[in-house]
Amino acid sequence: MPASPALSAVRALPATPTLANVPALPATATLQWVNALPATATLPEVIVVPATATLSAVRVLAVTESLATPRTLSGAAWVSVNRVKGGIDLGGTKVQAVIVDDRHEVVAEAKRPTPTEGGPPDVVARMAETVAEAAEAAGLHTSQLEGVGVGSPGAVDGETGVVGEARNLPGWDEPFALGPALEEAVGIRTRLGNDVQVAVDGEFALGAGRDSSSLLGVWWGTGVGGGIILDGKPWVGLGAAGEIGHVVVKQGGARCPCGRRGCMEAYAGRAAMELRARKLKKKGHHTKLFKIMEQRERNRLQSGIWARALEAKDGMAIALVDRAVEALGAGVASAVNVLDVETVVIGGGLGTRLGEPYVRRIEAAMLPHLFVSDRPPAVRLAALGDLGGAIGATLLV
Repeated sequence: MPASPALSAVRALPATPTLANVPALPATATLQWVNALPATATLPEVIVVPATATLSAVRVLAVTESLATPRTLSGAAWVSVNRVKGGIDLGGTKVQAVIVDDRHEVVAEAKRPTPTEGGPPDVVARMAETVAEAAEAAGLHTSQLEGVGVGSPGAVDGETGVVGEARNLPGWDEPFALGPALEEAVGIRTRLGNDVQVAVDGEFALGAGRDSSSLLGVWWGTGVGGGIILDGKPWVGLGAAGEIGHVVVKQGGARCPCGRRGCMEAYAGRAAMELRARKLKKKGHHTKLFKIMEQRERNRLQSGIWARALEAKDGMAIALVDRAVEALGAGVASAVNVLDVETVVIGGGLGTRLGEPYVRRIEAAMLPHLFVSDRPPAVRLAALGDLGGAIGATLLV
């Protein structure tokens, strides 16, 4: 390491004691994330600092270690040239943020509820708060991140950062410049993509679709979203490809949150399922769903509430989830008949919460509707779990 390394690009940890007694750095340096050397540099001593950043706990790596291939030391953070990025998954019920290093490993996360009132500025404020909380958990300030990627619902213009048709968000009546507004709020570069497409991109690059060249992602959550990979590349069409939730599974069927009838989302989207449950309860049908919701101090039937109701063998929950699985089977199979993809990945809040048993049920529900039933696609559970949308969003920056 040079006797006087450049320290122009340092990233502060929570504490900043001086390094007068730490080898290889000038005595005047402060205890910070040093971002000063090329990734191929070999250091005689690479400093590793625990999250508490106390000088007494400073350790060094062996002389053969390099920045490109560091050892992982338990309970410590490597002081390195790694780029640290933020990712936000903007959902109908929660805002999930992660901080990842350049190996795409999550170093911190934070989650807050999506506002239920107000409008786009309130959503932006909540997003900024959430990524700031995640950055703080990593010992950083948002200004020290390489950038923030966002997966947003609705029709997303990645070039301008404008989002429209985000009906699961409060007061989103007109297209809104979400990207520029968030960039102003956090003070760093921001890039946007469709929420499901960036999650699917994450599964394709890092998760369940790594060995596939074509993939259909089905994100079963507040709504039912989709994302498509063809010949190894995302397919977004004119900007709205992958809206699998609005494949019609029953002509003249149930009213969808989009205003149309018979969409798959009208039967399988969590928001539509909750609306149906409330109507049935009002008519006198018994269910434990809303009691569980109150016990969990929630105001919506989130994925965990549905899972607990199923575990309690609640009749209404079982019937509505069965109805959702049937719709998913028909809708996903129809999309496979058009695209002929190698792999279908099931993710989203409900998909990941209910897990492998329900992925297998969806796979079974698809089979009667597949045109080429003797060569069905592989159907897999999303490997990146509930953080997949936020991790996928980091790939945008």
